[in-house]
Amino acid sequence: MEQMKGHMAFAQQFMDREALKAGDVSPRRQGGLPVFSKEFFEAQMQVIVEERVPVYAAGLGSPGPWMDEFRYNGTKVMAVVGAVRHAVQVASIKLDVIVAQGHDAGGHNSPVGAMSLIPQVVDAVGDIPVLGAGGICDGRGVAAAMMLGAAGAWIGTAFLAAEESGILPHQKQALVDGTEEGTVISRSVTGKPARIIRSKWTDAWEQAELNPLPMPYQGAVAGPVMAAASRDGRADINPGFAGQGMGMIRAIRPAKDIFMDIVHSAEASFEKSKTYLV
Repeated sequence: MEQMKGHMAFAQQFMDREALKAGDVSPRRQGGLPVFSKEFFEAQMQVIVEERVPVYAAGLGSPGPWMDEFRYNGTKVMAVVGAVRHAVQVASIKLDVIVAQGHDAGGHNSPVGAMSLIPQVVDAVGDIPVLGAGGICDGRGVAAAMMLGAAGAWIGTAFLAAEESGILPHQKQALVDGTEEGTVISRSVTGKPARIIRSKWTDAWEQAELNPLPMPYQGAVAGPVMAAASRDGRADINPGFAGQGMGMIRAIRPAKDIFMDIVHSAEASFEKSKTYLV
């Protein structure tokens, strides 16, 4: 379609300007299926069922159609939501955990801030445990989420900076170098609004008169650019996704150290809270 052609031309102009060579680096098809397509997601779900994955977290949409198979396999099922109405919908399928993820979070998130979203989801879903998410990078955030009624916290960005995480070295360093002001909400990578570390790519789309295409088409536009930037270690173009808690990350460390610091900080926060009780 003409719109796609114009967007692809924009991406190529960007790559030429930044001296990026695409080559054979496009990740937009896997197993013969377009990434982010309905068919791709359904194929992924089939693998999860066949492999009897012990824990599955749905980040986009409801896992309802697969619940019978998950229950048969003993899979624990979680769903990430960004609104009370979505929480009510997934609560009706009797899943195990609901993650209330606020606007502070990295990646696809909610228009509602975590502090407002978490208690409203807790109130709406009855006995189903809720995890708070969005901008939580240390034990103080865990304690805050639990004070709001959550059973715990879902933490992403802090563990992206772990030695064991699967993101690229230049993306881990971007987390260390970033601040709380270093992210933007952009549709320039996936086509859906997502919190990502600001880059030349996000700036280019913000300044252009073109509107990003919906998922999965924008991914076909951005994919070759992101893959080439990853290959070349270009943190200025593909620094990755991150939440607003990024400014609390000081170093790339083992996941065990990150986890233990979160535990100790949460314990200290709960202990300190006792001084406010009469």
